[in-house]
Amino acid sequence: MPTSSAERKRRVAGGLVVERLGAGYGGELVIREVDLEVGEGEVATVVGPNGSGKSTLLKAITGVIAVSEGRVLLRDQEISGFATDVIVRRGVGYVPQLNDVFAPLTVEENLRAGGYTLRKAEVPAALARIAEIFPALSAMRTRTAGRLSGGERKMLAMGRALMMEPPLLILDEPTANLSPALARIVLEEYVARLKAAGVAVLMVEQRAREALKVSDWGYVMVAGHLAISSAAAELAERDDMGELFLGRVRDGLAPVRAPSPENRMTVQIGPTIEHGFTVPGGNHA
Repeated sequence: MPTSSAERKRRVAGGLVVERLGAGYGGELVIREVDLEVGEGEVATVVGPNGSGKSTLLKAITGVIAVSEGRVLLRDQEISGFATDVIVRRGVGYVPQLNDVFAPLTVEENLRAGGYTLRKAEVPAALARIAEIFPALSAMRTRTAGRLSGGERKMLAMGRALMMEPPLLILDEPTANLSPALARIVLEEYVARLKAAGVAVLMVEQRAREALKVSDWGYVMVAGHLAISSAAAELAERDDMGELFLGRVRDGLAPVRAPSPENRMTVQIGPTIEHGFTVPGGNHA
């Protein structure tokens, strides 16, 4: 059944709103005038050619780089302009493409590290909630993350990011380096479970058609702009997806190369958080 305009408005109010966003490096804008919405319990996917600004968009939303123009709202509260650790505390979960788990630690230790702001008394309930979303993690809780398959590691990374029950979860290339079979599991099973849990999911993904099939809304980014905004099902059925990924869209935008810092920038967030998650040191009392 199609979502009514009133229902859509309610969901967006509980999710993410990006308004006229501009950001870049060294005073040069890489993304410009980006408008984007992800409603509560919805999945939105951003696709586009390499160098189009997708990673810069995620870095701007999560506070890794400064926002030059526009603003970012989560649950009607502005989060742009704050440091990344503050944004995380305000409800943004992030699963990076790489370095998404602590390989030497067990599954349970990784999850506990994800709940670093929780009181000790709150941790058992958080672990139980993750077990409801990803039951397989309970069976492997004593295994070290380095012994997990690529798909299992990604499931653990999602579970870790959910420990603080964020209303928004950002996934950066969740199927990178996975086989087609494992990629299908991540998109069709894991992302579907996030949606069912009521989480707003913003995903950047190169497997465009597969990702759009599990999404509610799709965006095509070209040359730092969102060139197309469409219902995901309609976007997935377009016969010019190949042209979209080459940057040849009908409004005449041409692809540009983003400055090199987008690809080589190391994320370091304060003394205890790196690559979007915390270095374990126990939970707060």
